[in-house]
Parts: sequence; structure tokens; C-alpha cells
Amino acid sequence: MEVRNEVLSKEIPNVGKLSKPKLVTLGLQHAMAMFGATVLVPILTGLNVGVALFTAGIGTLLFHLITKGKVPAYLGSSFAFIAPITLVIKEYGDVSAAQGGIIIAGLIYAIMALIIYLVGPEFVERLFPPVVTGPVIMVIGLVLAPVAINMAKENWLVAGISLLTAALITVFGRGFVKLVPVIFGLVCGYIAALICGLVDFTVVKESAWLGLPEFTVPKFNWSAILMIAPVALVSMVEHVGDILAIGATVGKGREYLSDPGIHRTLLGDGLATSLAGIFGGPPNTTYSENTGVLALTKVYNPIVMRIAACFAIMMSIIPKLSALISTIPQPVVGGIAILLFGMITSVGIRTMVENNVDLTKARNLIIASVILVIGIGGAELKIRNLTIAGMALAGIAGLILNKILPENLGEE
Repeated sequence: MEVRNEVLSKEIPNVGKLSKPKLVTLGLQHAMAMFGATVLVPILTGLNVGVALFTAGIGTLLFHLITKGKVPAYLGSSFAFIAPITLVIKEYGDVSAAQGGIIIAGLIYAIMALIIYLVGPEFVERLFPPVVTGPVIMVIGLVLAPVAINMAKENWLVAGISLLTAALITVFGRGFVKLVPVIFGLVCGYIAALICGLVDFTVVKESAWLGLPEFTVPKFNWSAILMIAPVALVSMVEHVGDILAIGATVGKGREYLSDPGIHRTLLGDGLATSLAGIFGGPPNTTYSENTGVLALTKVYNPIVMRIAACFAIMMSIIPKLSALISTIPQPVVGGIAILLFGMITSVGIRTMVENNVDLTKARNLIIASVILVIGIGGAELKIRNLTIAGMALAGIAGLILNKILPENLGEE
């Protein structure tokens, strides 16, 4: 069955008709982009990798249901919750107490979604004008830059082949080939890694063909809840930044704030997080890696993200498949990540240019400068068990400065 061109014309420019196999390939591309980060969080915290993949998949599908299938976002494991989840698991000896905190964190999202629904999306738009959102989107890409470099530097030859292949396909590719540069970059990088002896198939041989993830039952402990749930207040700022980044990437600007509405995206993210807590997975969040793929391919149809979600669910119940993908060496992924994270940063620059943000004005220059330095510099603010850092702290600093600095600052 083919997707009608008129349905996709607004979301996939200059593509024409896409058959099912092509849509599946695009979905696989997004699944590969999210895989490394999604499984890293459970590895670092002690949660189950299979459950993390499963909850990322069903969480993404739930998000698309709540947002009317309008936002091309993929939800994966959130890094913001790593520290408190690790502490709770260490203190209580299993993941059950952490699950209760994750469920409540998701409900905090839902409460904030209700508040925004009542006051209107204009409230969020006033908090995040282009002079704030542009630098925040840049920070999203720049703070991830060291991650890409650390992966790539393990073997610059392999990383370079992966990066160069994806770049050449993006520039010189024609037709459908142009839409899957990540797939080609990963394949060529993987072949180079095989030649260099960087691939180990041991984990594939030891994995089963089929098997359900190890789901666990949540427990509600107030001490654990108070350690984990408040992080939702920080991750919500990141969520708004990610949605604005997706909107800017797609060319819809700030349209998603009102249609389907930031209250729906927050609710979708929150309920996906609570659902993850019920099964024993980490909290979910919108993924910058997949936003980078959007910017690179210009394929914006949300159906592709839902296909990627189905791949994640498949990988969770076919351990051998997820094990095979896990054999992709870090330099291969690092080469692609350099391109993807750079794309996100470029979207932030474009946001400021298209909205005519005048950096000759002292007020705008101060706001942008503070956001960039706090975000890229890794500044942290600790309030008891709550740590605000990175993009969240940069975003909060930007919205505060936007409110307190007078419009005519520095003007005679």
C-alpha cells in the first residue's frame, strides 16, 4: 500500500510516493539513531535494557496518540533522571522503589499540562521567545558534542568513513537514497569496523531469539518519590526546548505550542514516563538524536517515528536483534552523531536568523550569551536532592533574564 503524495506533501517535501518498504527503512533509521542512548540509561542505572526498549516503543506510540499524530518526535530513556534513580536503587536494593518515583514524575508532567491548558499556550510562548529558544536549541546540540567526539576518537578512521558517507549521501544522493544517509553511514562504518577488527559477535551468539523483558512491579516509597519526582520540573524545561527544536526543524516554528498544543506534548511525555515506571523502564523524553535525523533527511512524517517505535518493541522481545545492533562500534555511531548534533545546533542558529533576533542589541546579546555559556559550560545548581544543569539551567536563566531585562536596555 502506498502513502498518497497529497497526504505527505506538507510533511515530506520533494519525495513523491513512499511505499511501505521505504517507510520501514526510514523507521529503522530512526530506531538505530535512538538505540545507543536508550540502552545506555538502563546500563548506567541498573534497569533492564529490554524493558527500556519496550517502554520507549510503547511510550512513543502513546505520545503520538495523545498529540494526534502531529509531532514527529521519538521518546527514549531520559538522562536527567540517572543520578536519583541510581541512588534509589542503591539505597533500596531493587528497582521497585524507583518505579514509584518515575510514575509520580510522569504525573507531575500531567499536572503541568493541565495548568498550561487552562492558562493557554501563549503563556509558554511569552516565556520562550526566539531570543531564548534559538540559543537553547543550539545548546541542545553543543552539549552533546563531547559525547559524539568521545565515541569517534576511539577510531577516527572508522568514524570518518561513517561521517563522510552520511555527508556525501546527504549532498549527492538522489531519490530515496538521499533520505537514508544514516543507514548508509552506519553500514559503511560497520564494514570499516569489521575490517579493523572492532566488532565482537559474542553477545549475539549468547542471546536468545525470543523472550519477554523482565518486567517488575512498582512500590511507592515517599523518600524515593521525593528523590526522583522533582526532577520532572527540570526535564519539563528540556521538553519545551525539544518541542521548539522539532518545530524549527520541520519548518513549523512555534506552531506545535498551539497545535496540537504544548499541553498535549507534555501530557504525552508524562504519561509515557508513568507507563515506563509501571513496567520498570526509565523515564521517557523527546530525543535529540532523532531531531538530528529529521534535520538531516527532511522527512517529517510522524508515521516514520511510529515505525521506529515498533522496531524498539521488536528489539525488546527479540534479544538477538537488539544484540546485533549493539555490536555497532562506538566510532561508527560517533561519526554519525557529529553530523546529527551539528544539525541541531544549526537549527538553533536558523531560528534566530529567521526571527530577526538583533544581537547588536545589548539585551539580546546578554540573554544569548548567558544561555550559551551556562549550557555549554556544564553549570550546575543543586537544591537539596534536585540538580539543575545543562540545557534546563540555561533555559531557566534565559527565561528569567528575558523577564527582568528591560526591552530598551543599552539604548539611548
